Amino acid sequence: MQIESVEINNKSRLIRDYMAKEKAIMSFFDYDPHTQYEERIKELKQRQFDRRHMTDVLHIINSRWDAPGSTMDNIERLKDGSSVVVIGGQQAGLLTGPMYTINKVISIIQLAKQKEKELKVPVIPVFWIAGEDHDFDEINHVFLPSREQLKKYKHPQKVYKKMSVSEIKMNKDETAKWLDKLFQQLQETAYTNDLYFSIKQCLDKSESYVDFFARLIYQLFDQEGLVLVDSAHPALRKLEKEHFISLIKAQPEIAESVRQTLLELHQLGYHVSLDAEDDDGHLFYHKNEERILLKRTIEGDWAGKQNEVSLTTQELLNIAKDHPEQLSNNVVTRPIMQELLFPSIAFIGGPGEIAYWASLKQAFHNLNLKMPPIVPRLSFTFLERNVKRYAKKYNISFKTVVNEGAEQLKKQWLEAKNNPSVRDVAISVKEQIEEVHKPLRDIASDISPDIGDLSEKNLFYLRNNIDFLENRIMKALKDKYEKEMYEFDLINMSLFPQDNLQERVWNPLPWINLYSSGFIKELTGKHLSFQNDHYIVSL
Repeated sequence: MQIESVEINNKSRLIRDYMAKEKAIMSFFDYDPHTQYEERIKELKQRQFDRRHMTDVLHIINSRWDAPGSTMDNIERLKDGSSVVVIGGQQAGLLTGPMYTINKVISIIQLAKQKEKELKVPVIPVFWIAGEDHDFDEINHVFLPSREQLKKYKHPQKVYKKMSVSEIKMNKDETAKWLDKLFQQLQETAYTNDLYFSIKQCLDKSESYVDFFARLIYQLFDQEGLVLVDSAHPALRKLEKEHFISLIKAQPEIAESVRQTLLELHQLGYHVSLDAEDDDGHLFYHKNEERILLKRTIEGDWAGKQNEVSLTTQELLNIAKDHPEQLSNNVVTRPIMQELLFPSIAFIGGPGEIAYWASLKQAFHNLNLKMPPIVPRLSFTFLERNVKRYAKKYNISFKTVVNEGAEQLKKQWLEAKNNPSVRDVAISVKEQIEEVHKPLRDIASDISPDIGDLSEKNLFYLRNNIDFLENRIMKALKDKYEKEMYEFDLINMSLFPQDNLQERVWNPLPWINLYSSGFIKELTGKHLSFQNDHYIVSL
């Protein structure tokens, strides 16, 4: 496995400045992401965590998924008062979702190992499954390669309510048929049968999409001591009830501070995809299997964004105390809840997460907390042997194609094969036709406006005929170099799919089918720097 780092050009200004530790953006965070861990340890020692009940809850949650022994051992290590966690999370995507979810898990495990060795304290890797999220359309599909294009395979189950993913009862029959359809698209290898039966076994033992996700993750990371958390699990909700009460009481300060911080970020030229107003409750209320986003009313009560529910503050506090499973966090209060529950030495986040965390520093302070160090996750592009061979054949820089794709390079290569350029010749011919045609247009205009218009239309048709011929010539050229065009398209599909980083589109299934899950385990065992933008990994 060869690994080389490359720079990503298309970063937001916020992320670029954060990676460079520019003073302007770093003032919105409590810690440097790479250096202040001793200081963070000292701060955590001043706080109290309900480790006994948390480990009980984690045992309940992870036993449901037949978690490996390494996970159960790490849960026990959380009872140690000096232990800390590296935490990050994601929604429960089908077949783990896009590759960036796997990359995030690898990042959490690697940073936990690095910091345990460096700080001489137990550091447990924790992955927070955002089971309370309700956007099923975000996770109900995967993309698989189909020749030189990616094809979307959408799960047929329909979910009409805004239900938490944890609460959606999975249609196993439909999921099994969907899985069979996926495997029909895969090349049969020495690993295909075992892979299929491994996934099918996970499916058979699962009741929800969160169950299915968790079991698959443990198939891939069975020896790393990774601890999974279903954020929507009722046992965890009971542990959160006092924290919900704190969030409810602090709502005015949290909402105002987030809105003000977003304004400050905007004034500095930083864009954050987060809307916030002073009346935002930053909590969800669960009613009739739907999540209702709460807002504060002018009277100081709480109401659904669409007036689906109305609650006094005391009623909401009673719900938090007696029925915390009826509440969940939004993007603002979820990080705070994680911080209240776990002694987190670091949070692993993607670019979008780091951007909205930039707005949360004062919200943390409102509850007498500090934000943990926010560490950008590791980012990978996986390079298959045939794609690597084609890229070398056409002398294509991996950095270029990861940043820009190969489409423009394909056009340049094809244009170089027609000399003189068909495009240039076509433009020249149209210019000459327009010049030669002008006397006819002048005569036509002098006779009458109608004939003048007809002459203009005649010129338009002549130009169109040249365009038609140009297109047919280019099509013939593409047909002549069909093999080469396919190779360029394959490079583009693999390394820059849908004009995006590979990790945001590709699912790991095709690579596990070709190479087994060994490449994930090998990569997890590496010691990589979190200060590099991106890594290209040769499979």
